Amino acid sequence: MTDGYTVAAAILTGVVSVLLGLGLAHRFGRRASPGPAASLLPPSEQIALLFHDRRLIDATAPARSLLDALPGQDDWAKLWGWLAQRFDQPHLLLDLAAAQGAATLRAGDGLSGLRLDIEDAGHGILRVQLVDRDLEQAGIMVNAHALAAMEQELSVLRESVDQAPVLIWREDRDGHVTWANAAYLQQAEARHPDETSWPLPRLIELPTDAQGSPRAELRIGDRVRWFDCHLQPAGQQRAVFAVPADDAVRAERSLREFVQTLTKTFADLPIGLAIFDRDRRLQLFNPALIDLTRLDIGFLAARPTLFALLDGLRELRMAPEPRDYNGWRNAMASLEAGAASGRHVETWNLPGGQTYRVTGRPHPDGAIAFLFEDISSEIAMTRRFRAELSLGAEILDGIDAAVAIFDRDGRVVGANRAFEQIWGTETAQSLRGYVELWRRTAADSPGFQNLRRALATDRGDAPLQGAVAGPDQGLLSWRVKPLSGGRRMVSFATAVAGGMPIAAGAEPGILRTGAEAPGSAPDPAPAEKTAAAG
Repeated sequence: MTDGYTVAAAILTGVVSVLLGLGLAHRFGRRASPGPAASLLPPSEQIALLFHDRRLIDATAPARSLLDALPGQDDWAKLWGWLAQRFDQPHLLLDLAAAQGAATLRAGDGLSGLRLDIEDAGHGILRVQLVDRDLEQAGIMVNAHALAAMEQELSVLRESVDQAPVLIWREDRDGHVTWANAAYLQQAEARHPDETSWPLPRLIELPTDAQGSPRAELRIGDRVRWFDCHLQPAGQQRAVFAVPADDAVRAERSLREFVQTLTKTFADLPIGLAIFDRDRRLQLFNPALIDLTRLDIGFLAARPTLFALLDGLRELRMAPEPRDYNGWRNAMASLEAGAASGRHVETWNLPGGQTYRVTGRPHPDGAIAFLFEDISSEIAMTRRFRAELSLGAEILDGIDAAVAIFDRDGRVVGANRAFEQIWGTETAQSLRGYVELWRRTAADSPGFQNLRRALATDRGDAPLQGAVAGPDQGLLSWRVKPLSGGRRMVSFATAVAGGMPIAAGAEPGILRTGAEAPGSAPDPAPAEKTAAAG
């Protein structure tokens, strides 16, 4: 029994020793050599290309796959466009390789494991190799579905960027173009048809410290295009999105020209103009405002508020003199409210004797405009005209005869006091009404018939006259005289014959011209004139 336990113990001890040895060997073996999966994969093939006079003559399979995935037509341009995005000025390596036979350049930040080797064998033969030490013998296995999804997304993104109607490119810190979309390449080819190669020319010059969305121009021959350039930082580079702004530039130019036209027009206006924004600050004024208000141009250029401007007018005695300041402020507040709600007009009688018409008009977005117009001469002319009318009325009222004036359409233009006393003030409003009144008064007598024919007859400048029965059955002499503009003057007076009143038996219906006034020599052909008047 003891021998059995001894044998079992010895066997157990040997198994443990073997297992321990295998574990140590496996541990140290993992440190010294790649894993089993890696040992089963072949080493990754490097990207190497051979060019002769910049024309590809040979390339490894990964290199050809890379070129096929890059946009463009020329292999050399595609490769150097791709390299410019990952290396700092890789084109300088060509001159160094030509001088030394070989040159090496490491990628920038984020791609420190990537190295570019260039060998110049002479006679235009150039070997380009990309070495990524992080991927050497990495044995990375990629899921086929994930790779297909990434390639599809990359294709969609590339197609979207190339079809975008804006110029998109990336610049390094020195302003060199490291990547550009199809729209940028088309403009580069149009501007430099023989020089489209990497590094790409910089079409739009932007300051390195530019921020926001500056506007820049692009000249292609005689044509000028405008773009709003939106800048976005991208690591050590920056991305630029140039959106066409030709329509906006044309609209702004048209607006400036329109404003200049308005400014010139306002400058020649004799009416003072002041436009205030929604905050009631002065935004626009013309020279006539300075002449009419005597306000200092520096004060106006400082964009005062509406009430500050009105206070300035009050101090210069260019506003109505108020009895009290609070009442004046209330009146000015009413002026502003009236102008903001609709067209508002006030007449200012200034202490200096001038008369201003102040008109307030609302404008879009809460703005208001005030027009200051000197109407002193207009008011003086109106006053003179009214005085002349009053004098004319006094002269008519001083005439003993009853006089009324009718226009071409028969409306009453004016009548004196004697006319109103005989025929009444509101008995008729037109010549037709007065003719009906005279018919009723004269009972359709021959005198009225002659008067009616005289009013309907156009005898030039020669007046017609006769006699008709008045309201009190007394005999009135009438006279119809044509005036300018188709107007006619009708007058009535107490009838006389030879300087004496007409006898009761005289004929009241005689129609005579002005040459046949009482006391004058008889007309040699009275029958002909009477017939003409009829």
